[in-house]
Amino acid sequence: MGLATLIIGLIVFLGAHIFVTFRRHRERAIERLGKAGYRAVFAVVSLAGLALVIWGYAQYRVRDWVQIWSPPQFLRHVTIGLMLLAVIFATAAFIPSHIKTRLKHPLLAAVKTWAFAHLMSNGDLGSILLFGSFLAWAIFARIAAKRRGDIGATAAPPGWVNDAIVVALGIVIYLALGFVFHPVVIGVPVFGR
Repeated sequence: MGLATLIIGLIVFLGAHIFVTFRRHRERAIERLGKAGYRAVFAVVSLAGLALVIWGYAQYRVRDWVQIWSPPQFLRHVTIGLMLLAVIFATAAFIPSHIKTRLKHPLLAAVKTWAFAHLMSNGDLGSILLFGSFLAWAIFARIAAKRRGDIGATAAPPGWVNDAIVVALGIVIYLALGFVFHPVVIGVPVFGR
């Protein structure tokens, strides 16, 4: 049941995010619902999908685990290193910086890095579906943005103070995720197994 719930959650969550890339349909929905109504529906659908993904994956890990391949141990260290970059990229999405300008769409870069990193060190079916789906969506979303001419962040502020803030804040968030969130919420320690 957990695997089915995970798949339904992925369809709902990523389906809502794929819908956004179809701009004409999105504009029609905004015309019908109004901007606030559209945002409310999008938020409710996204949160429902995310809740299903989280609940389904948790149930899958307990009841439906299917191991496809066993990744070599060294890939775990590669994943940990890539996750630092993913968190810095995600942080850059919210602070104007040279990093944000260079990445153009830093949140998509963060999702791609996060998903790829986790695919390398997780060889079970649920993880392959979860992280593979997010990786495919992020690649699709980036291509869609490029095709519609959305070039992302174009101008960095003068100096490098914001970049230092992005990196420092990213490191703090990364450590919090690694030492607190991942072992407590996910149940898998990141550092010092």
